[in-house]
Amino acid sequence: TAGSQDEAEKIGRSLVEEGLAACANMVNDIKSIFRWKGEICNETETLLIIKTKTVLFERVKNRVKALHSYDVPEIIAFPIALGSPDYFKWMDDVVVA
Repeated sequence: TAGSQDEAEKIGRSLVEEGLAACANMVNDIKSIFRWKGEICNETETLLIIKTKTVLFERVKNRVKALHSYDVPEIIAFPIALGSPDYFKWMDDVVVA
């Protein structure tokens, strides 16, 4: 998540331009409730979904941390069980590994 749509766009665009991600989707105005520094926070954020390759996770993680305003940005990975071969081929073509 990012604190604003502008921040999410900056991160997503940077990752795509640098060849670290094939695509970045932004879902605006999500509500997040979390504990931070002993307080319960209720914030509006932008969810950023980044499509990349497993081998690039460390590079993507480091780049997101460098671009992000949060002290502890949410950077997690989900495995993809199945997908369209055409989509995976496109990812191979546009992501630098």
